[in-house]
Amino acid sequence: MSASPINEFFSSPTQKFAVVGASSNRTKFGNKVLRWYVDNGYTAVPVNPKEKTIESLTCVQDLSSLPGNPSEYNVSIITPPAVTKSVLEAAHKNGIKRVWLQPDVDSAEALAYAKEVGLQIIAGGPCVLVHGIPSSRAKL
Repeated sequence: MSASPINEFFSSPTQKFAVVGASSNRTKFGNKVLRWYVDNGYTAVPVNPKEKTIESLTCVQDLSSLPGNPSEYNVSIITPPAVTKSVLEAAHKNGIKRVWLQPDVDSAEALAYAKEVGLQIIAGGPCVLVHGIPSSRAKL
């Protein structure tokens, strides 16, 4: 995959990221992805309707509950494929433009919807844990 969509994902002027499907279980990818953002110098907000905090970060119930303006966030999704389209619908409704579908969360229906509404999507395999670009503020 070309690095261009990944570079664009990390070029947001606000450098705010939401992780939908963040988990309090450190062995799950939802937790590992959230920690990757924090450890690499980014502002990250966990999104999980069943949790209050994850990794000492305040959780929000959904994308519309993100602090400030939700449209300023880029979103990583780590949800079951059956849920992904509804997350993309919420992203679009909240003015979010860039979304990274982590491995194994996409579906044909979700990808078709993203294309239809013009979301900038990274999908089909790349994972932020491998392909992410650390911030200049990253811990060394």
